[in-house]
Amino acid sequence: MSELKRTRIVDLFAPGMAGKEVSVKGWVRTRRGNKHVQFVALNDGSTIKNIQIVFDLSKFSEDDLKGITTGSSLHVVGILVESMGKGQSVEIQAQSFEIYGAADVESYPLQKKGHSLEFLREIAHLRPRTNTFGAVLRVRSALAYAIHRFFQERGFYYLNTPLITASDCEGAGAMFQVTTMDLNNLPRTEDGAIDYACDFFGKPTALTVSGQLEGELGATALGAIYTFGPTFRAENSNTPRHLAEFWMVEPEVAFNDITDNMDLAEDFVKYCIRYALDNCRDDIEFLAEHYDKDLIERLNFVINNDFVRLTYTEGVEILKASGKKFEFPVEWGIDLQSEHERYLVEQHFKRPVILTDYPKDIKAFYMKLNDDGKTVRAMDVLFPNIGEIIGGSEREESYDKLLTRIEELNIPMKDMWWYLDTRRFGTVPHSGFGLGFERLVLFVTGMTNIRDVIPFPRTPNNAEF
Repeated sequence: MSELKRTRIVDLFAPGMAGKEVSVKGWVRTRRGNKHVQFVALNDGSTIKNIQIVFDLSKFSEDDLKGITTGSSLHVVGILVESMGKGQSVEIQAQSFEIYGAADVESYPLQKKGHSLEFLREIAHLRPRTNTFGAVLRVRSALAYAIHRFFQERGFYYLNTPLITASDCEGAGAMFQVTTMDLNNLPRTEDGAIDYACDFFGKPTALTVSGQLEGELGATALGAIYTFGPTFRAENSNTPRHLAEFWMVEPEVAFNDITDNMDLAEDFVKYCIRYALDNCRDDIEFLAEHYDKDLIERLNFVINNDFVRLTYTEGVEILKASGKKFEFPVEWGIDLQSEHERYLVEQHFKRPVILTDYPKDIKAFYMKLNDDGKTVRAMDVLFPNIGEIIGGSEREESYDKLLTRIEELNIPMKDMWWYLDTRRFGTVPHSGFGLGFERLVLFVTGMTNIRDVIPFPRTPNNAEF
């Protein structure tokens, strides 16, 4: 085999490449042909497009090619030529090849036929090799890069917050415990309680549900920070919108009020969607063709229109006046369901919506109390097909008000002293939000199940791979 440097398949389609000798490596998608010529579609993951390899049977025997089966891996050296065939601009006339790894025809599960998304979840270790999941994962990667680029361009600092924590940011209690103790022989105190003094950290700890509280510490020192990492929720939610392990983007900005926060959130999601459209066009067009015909129109619609901003109270009034029969009845004070959020976005305003000023009783303790004493300066960004994609707020900067709220909710002070210190030593107005990364990927790819936009989903009774 030639020692020619490998060319990624995506780069073969660049202008001026035709006529060159190239070396490509990848996995076989299909093989077809006749007694004169064989055609092999090769893909290396760099693009939705396959490159067609042409094997002239006057140069290669059927016996030479018998190991080239769907799923096998190949190294091919040949001349890149303009293609006369339909569906591709260039192809490779093979001069030599090497099979790196064979794939058994009988047992390889990704043969040339349609596979349901449910079936592909059962073989998540192989599904990235399909067109659909190759496209989704490339879009996911591009969006992750766009997130970092957006914040770095605006002077934010990337802060790594802990994955193991002793505090429950959301106060919901749905946390995965972390321990090194033998669960079959737990140490006990004299009164029979578990003796956490014997555990690794000397206290109960869990996987984080959010990096926000630590993010606030960073913002009150560095001015503007963002976190981007995995978070965990031990909710028994078997829905197309929930995961037990997912990624969160959480900016926190000192001196920002709720309006600044809304402006940042709108700019941020528009930037990410625009970046994906500009840099993943082939993948998004493929997903639009096969899964969501309106995808590109919807993405452009979001980036080309201002988001509607209204209060929770106004939203409830619109829902009650709609005459629509919802599965969950609407009354002031309820936590709005996805059906309510999507009605506002998809049917009433026909634009993304930022809903603000929620009742304090359905929001977290750290949100700034409004003068009415009933609502807080919360904001949720609502998208078509998704519902809530961002949740955030202006944070309560008053030590006394924050302490009162913590006491009202019976949050243990031993877990919160460090958080309250930021209100004792140079407190400032500040705001932030959290974006569930998988919900953004769901929106940009047009997929309908959140398990299909993360490589290896973690859900109730499922921790495979």
